[in-house]
Amino acid sequence: MESLRFKTNYRCVPALQQFYTGGPFVVSSDSSFIACACGDSIKIVDSATASIRSTLDADSEPVTALALSPNDALLFSSSHTRQIRVWDLSTLKCVRSWKGHEGPVMCMTCHPSGGLLATGGADRKVLVWDVDGGYCTHYFKGHAGVVSCVMFHPDPEKQLLFSGSDDGGDHATVRVWDISKTKKKNCIATLDNHRSAVTSLALSEDGWTLLSAGRDKVVTLWDLHDYSNKKTVITNEAVEAVCVIGAGSPFASSLDSYQQNEKKSDGSQTFYFVTVGERGIVRIWNSKGAGCIFEQKSSDVTTSIDEDGSRRGFTSAVMLASDKGLLCVTADQQFLYYSLECTEELLQLNLTKRLVGYNEEIVDMKFIGDDENFLALATNLEQVRVYDLASMSCSYVLSGHTEIVLCLDTCLSSSGKTLIVTGSKDNSVRLWESESANCIGVGIGHMGAVGAIAFSKRKRDFFVSGSSDHTLKVWSMDGLSDNMTEPINLKAKAVVAAHDKDINSVAVAPNDSLVCSGSQDRTACVWRLPDLVSVVVFKGHKRGIWSVEFSPVDQCVVTASGDKTIRIWAISDGSCLKTFEGHTSSVLRALFVTRGTQIVSCGADGLVKLWTVKTNECVATYDHHEDKVWALAVGRKTEMLATGGGDAVVNLWFDSTAADKEEAFRKEEEGVLKGQELENAVSDADYTKAIQIAFELRRPHKLYELFAELCRKRKAEDQIDRALKGLGNEELRILFNYVREWNTKPKLCYVSQFVLFRVFNIFPPTDIVQIKGIGEFLEGLIPYSQRHFGRIDRLVRSTFLLDYILSGMSVIEPEAQPTESKSSIPDKENGIDNDHTREITASKKRKSNKSRHGSHKKVKDAAYNKVESVQLQA
Repeated sequence: MESLRFKTNYRCVPALQQFYTGGPFVVSSDSSFIACACGDSIKIVDSATASIRSTLDADSEPVTALALSPNDALLFSSSHTRQIRVWDLSTLKCVRSWKGHEGPVMCMTCHPSGGLLATGGADRKVLVWDVDGGYCTHYFKGHAGVVSCVMFHPDPEKQLLFSGSDDGGDHATVRVWDISKTKKKNCIATLDNHRSAVTSLALSEDGWTLLSAGRDKVVTLWDLHDYSNKKTVITNEAVEAVCVIGAGSPFASSLDSYQQNEKKSDGSQTFYFVTVGERGIVRIWNSKGAGCIFEQKSSDVTTSIDEDGSRRGFTSAVMLASDKGLLCVTADQQFLYYSLECTEELLQLNLTKRLVGYNEEIVDMKFIGDDENFLALATNLEQVRVYDLASMSCSYVLSGHTEIVLCLDTCLSSSGKTLIVTGSKDNSVRLWESESANCIGVGIGHMGAVGAIAFSKRKRDFFVSGSSDHTLKVWSMDGLSDNMTEPINLKAKAVVAAHDKDINSVAVAPNDSLVCSGSQDRTACVWRLPDLVSVVVFKGHKRGIWSVEFSPVDQCVVTASGDKTIRIWAISDGSCLKTFEGHTSSVLRALFVTRGTQIVSCGADGLVKLWTVKTNECVATYDHHEDKVWALAVGRKTEMLATGGGDAVVNLWFDSTAADKEEAFRKEEEGVLKGQELENAVSDADYTKAIQIAFELRRPHKLYELFAELCRKRKAEDQIDRALKGLGNEELRILFNYVREWNTKPKLCYVSQFVLFRVFNIFPPTDIVQIKGIGEFLEGLIPYSQRHFGRIDRLVRSTFLLDYILSGMSVIEPEAQPTESKSSIPDKENGIDNDHTREITASKKRKSNKSRHGSHKKVKDAAYNKVESVQLQA
């Protein structure tokens, strides 16, 4: 048997993040990314993996409009603050901003040339801006209501701008504006055919047919030659978006093979267009007969009901470039990618990808399949969403419950099929077949919300559910067949009133002989299957129990409680074997890993903890959630972890213990080699190389020794300069950090000041101010430097006292004054002998009849004269 290795660390990978909360979005020209409004920020999302590339923090108000330049280099945004911002996506910085509207900007679009930006606002105005200058070039008034959509003519030679509005009073218009400076009359035409808000505008490929869609359930085709109404298409649903299908796209090819494309007598070519709206279905129309040639049979969207009673399915749609198909956006923040195929003279619309922008609160999750490549999520919705872990796109949705799904579990049946069982607030349990995403069984019998559910582990022919009606039920899966078209009614084999309060969690033993239930009544009970006979009751928690789990190897159960503790109980006598404390709030989940020798837990404090059972030690703590972590799943084979909670984020955790050991060994080996290289450089007196290696190894003490050695040498500035010039900004930041620490100690301050002097001599101030955190470093350097200079100044002044004492002791002679040397010249000229003068001076010193006080006074006067001479020379 393979030796057991404890896990010491997990590597977190954010797999599913919130990136779209509804509102505006814009797709890049190559369909590689989507810019989405997420509250008061903007998320740049990779359309292939749904991962967030970057986040732009705009204002403190929700974003109301977005637009991209034709080359995808600039992003334009506006919020309720009415501030229009221009973002450079290469640097993720706002390059300019301005205000112009008196109300929120509701829509915007960029000219095909990239030089102009058109905005429509709630103030009924349409403004055109110069992108580079940020000034208004055109100011259009005429709409009687909120401007809901704007669009430039794609042909740069046709200087036209279209805008649609909701004028109120069962009236809405589309206006055509001339943006060339030669025309005096700006509004060329007013197209009046809609009775409700105009939601979308589109142009045919030849540029002569304008399509306008509105919530009045019609799409109007306008002839731009004379601005007349060519056709009015009745859709029988509030249309949110209309898109023209390009002639060379796969959509058009499939449609051409399905229906022969004929030309009209006037020579104008027919085209196809797509409409989406409140019903949540995709329909394709032919412009020739204004007839619907394809209608989606069943909707992939769960339509929601607004406060005013109107249904909301799709909110927008975009035809993607590069053969990527059709993108539709739903009212529940989903991005659906469609492709069209023509098989056996039938059109089929295939859902190729589903990206979910917002999952709300995640309450439960489980891995699916033998390879654990899928993850099922239960959120604050009536559906269960199943995600592909490779692309993190929603593969399919399980719809059937009428209330929020609270719990789920998965298993691999004896026939090899993957089964999913769910419990909901609608008091029912449902059994699903994963591959077909069909409901194959429904269990009705609980009188309260089903909050806990678990499959059997060995036989896999039953499952157990716990409810807020305080009962525990065992459901039989007999009667299931391979080819089922309708769900069967599941029957309960056993029922027991298990607790006095809501049941939060249930677990089945590995041998299917026992089941454990945890409740808000602060107890956990073990029951013998199949008759649910009570075996033991675990009492000791001070708050409700949120999670229970059997050990895979021992006769014990782990429980997680609202009293911030995790406990392990013996099934034999119900005694508490171990207690784990460390969470700062309620522990919501606790599961065994590493063959029952370790525990992974998560709680309302947003923490995920790894525990070792034998030592009661918390091995690691991870803080990667911003809210309660309700859900925790462990892979059966790989023991990969998945966590999710109130922040709508799903994190995947991979065991990195072996990788961390290899990385530590590699770094240690590299450190030994680099250390030897450092010693060789020092022995060769190659200080430049030695300093660089010391920086790489992050050895501040060795670095100090090298600088100190250079300080003691003469003419070492060149070596220091060469070493410092090779440092980058990050290494300079580290050097300033080291110097700041050295400067705090009087013994090391001389080296720090020497290094600072060389740094400020070499690097210009413009480079130094670019160093991250330089202000903080200088604030730490200045006070200690002033203290050091003050101490040196006091030391210099104290040397004068030493001179005075030594002079008074006649140890040192006063230095000759310049005036004395000058006076000696005329003495020689007058023929006075200096030797004779010295003899007279010596004879005076030998006289003893002078008083002691007088001689002392003369010496004192001489000492004062000497001090004055030193001060003058200094």
